[in-house]
Amino acid sequence: MDNKKNGKKQIPLRISDELYTELERWAEDEFRSVNGQIEYLLTQSVKYRRKGARGLTTEQTES
Repeated sequence: MDNKKNGKKQIPLRISDELYTELERWAEDEFRSVNGQIEYLLTQSVKYRRKGARGLTTEQTES
């Protein structure tokens, strides 16, 4: 599939085995591929940040 036609970029991503396993389980729970889950989570994070979460500390966003 031509990436220019679908508007998506391919990027190399290196994550720990533990994180991959967690993402794999989460993706399965939500009937997504691991790639789809990562894209969903990144999209949600960007939307959250755009809505003004920039003023929160790391501790506030993790609780």
